[in-house]
Amino acid sequence: NLRYELIDVEPHDFEARLRVFLDAGGLGANVTLPHKLAAFDAADHVSSDAYRAGAVNTLALLEDGSLFGDNTDGAGLIRDLTVNHGLKIEGRRILLIGAGGAARGAMGSLMDEGPAELVVANRHPGKAMLLAQLFAETGNVHGMSLASVHGPFDLVINATSASLHGEVPALSPDILGAESFAYDMVYADAPTAFLEWARKQCIAGSADGWGMMVEQAAESFFIWRGVRPDTTALLKRN
Repeated sequence: NLRYELIDVEPHDFEARLRVFLDAGGLGANVTLPHKLAAFDAADHVSSDAYRAGAVNTLALLEDGSLFGDNTDGAGLIRDLTVNHGLKIEGRRILLIGAGGAARGAMGSLMDEGPAELVVANRHPGKAMLLAQLFAETGNVHGMSLASVHGPFDLVINATSASLHGEVPALSPDILGAESFAYDMVYADAPTAFLEWARKQCIAGSADGWGMMVEQAAESFFIWRGVRPDTTALLKRN
């Protein structure tokens, strides 16, 4: 008898509402923006993925009464890229656009796959360099401005919210080549502005973030129940 419900919470009320939820018998929760940092602070202990991301999107009440926090965004992204789209990340050159929470949530999982190079590009280069510095010990990772980026890259991931506003980051077309794959973490019924722009460069393939959303949810369910649901049906969008 599982129940999964939407609970709207104001940022200032997150901790109190979380306590009410747990006291009423709640066993786990997905947490979305803008509450991921508050969820990180609320957890008694967190996974390595959550620690690296500095944010929590999945909370689970353990048998000892402690609250465990995880971040399944990176795992969801990697599964979508490698399993659903058949991409190989090891030894590849990757461009990650953006230096906010979405980018940081993906960085650790991307570096775990062993890319030849990961470049973080942002309109504010200082933020990109700071994010790259956080993961400097994990491999060949650099931060720079959007204008400084030159390709082509094997995989280009848009981790900004620009597509939500119908906009495209100020990028040179040379970041993409004939063998490149473009990925937008934003998803929509129609191709996002970033993917429309990318496809005009005659690339090898592209995808939006629907699969990432589905796969990160499946990872959350596994944390709660110990069973990973089959995502095949959900991945087939009309």
